[in-house]
Amino acid sequence: MSTTHFGFQSVDEKDKARRVRGVFDSVASKYDVMNDLMSGGLHRAWKAYTVMVANLREGSQVLDIAGGTGDLSKAFARKVGATGRVVHTDINEAMLRVGRDRLIDAGLVLPTLVCDAEALPFPDAHFDVVSVAFGLRNMTHKDAALKEMCRVLKPGGKLLVLEFSKVAQPLTKAYDWYSFNILPRLGQMIAGDAESYRYLAESIRMHPGQEELKQLMHQAGFGHVDYHNMTGGIVALHVGIKC
Repeated sequence: MSTTHFGFQSVDEKDKARRVRGVFDSVASKYDVMNDLMSGGLHRAWKAYTVMVANLREGSQVLDIAGGTGDLSKAFARKVGATGRVVHTDINEAMLRVGRDRLIDAGLVLPTLVCDAEALPFPDAHFDVVSVAFGLRNMTHKDAALKEMCRVLKPGGKLLVLEFSKVAQPLTKAYDWYSFNILPRLGQMIAGDAESYRYLAESIRMHPGQEELKQLMHQAGFGHVDYHNMTGGIVALHVGIKC
């Protein structure tokens, strides 16, 4: 039996996807409200910066992985125009359904499908930009997922990985206290689920730091990789170029 981590627990790697799905099934309806509360609204600035770095043009082809409630898909769609395309995907159907409904309410009908980032159902060299925001840390085989993202990108295409990362040392104690004391309480109050937000805090600590993720992206086939720390390293945007 091969094992992997689910937060601080060690679980059968075949069971991780089911457990992660359970977390997001539980929080889907309150996901956006909790994002605003947890980050003090900063997640909107992190995503806006990601859209700026994407530097999309009219006609661009974009794949939004772990697109969830559709924030990035909506912003990308405004940039690519009528001749471009944004494909909104997630492995979790409940999250995807919330995102699809929000996109329709915003007047956008995008291709929306449930798919696993470790086995993407798209041809080679198909997209100009691939994005994954706050989803990579939940994947069982991050190396396989990154290789798939590289595969579906056109040469010169760009991968954007927006993810919680390793916070700057002076902030560590305060960030840990907030993560393990306040987040679960907020989760219980707003979403009726403290355990899912305890998992969130644990999964962030188990995710590769900035330099480790940079190396993983190089190993997956990206010729140039850089990262941009935001809010003291609480979040980092990794940018990989397929050469």
